[in-house]
Amino acid sequence: MIDLGYSLSTRFPDPPQTDYRSVGARALRHDLFCGDVHIQGEGRTDLSTAWGWVPVLDFAWALCDIVEEIDRDPTGGRGSALQSSELDFTESADLLRFSRRFNWVEIRADWVDGPPLTVRHPELRREARDFLQDLIADLCDLHEGLADNATVWEVQARFPRLP
Repeated sequence: MIDLGYSLSTRFPDPPQTDYRSVGARALRHDLFCGDVHIQGEGRTDLSTAWGWVPVLDFAWALCDIVEEIDRDPTGGRGSALQSSELDFTESADLLRFSRRFNWVEIRADWVDGPPLTVRHPELRREARDFLQDLIADLCDLHEGLADNATVWEVQARFPRLP
């Protein structure tokens, strides 16, 4: 089981003059919507950040990309070859590391000592996409014009919710 969430920072607000309808992908991913991500598994496994500056939309988008990247073995969940990827944080040397073997994904965070968070790949895919879609819906409610942004439409279409 994995639980994904976020909180937006009050220390790093978005510029008030931002035109969310036309802002480009780079700004959407790296300059706006800073805060923290909450990543928790069963038991006491907690890989959450507490920095306040993580671009949460970029995190959700990158997480969806990584879930697809570690699913390139043609044998799918039967694949014994290790597939791995890393999510880096722009302002930090810390990494979130993903390793998939068979249908299980281990997630480790450089900033956390202890066991990895382990989750089944289909569950990670579903939760990552739900997280991205929920985040976009929340951000669109908070920021006028964001729902009309072509880049937002593209990422929503690329990573739709799964049944």
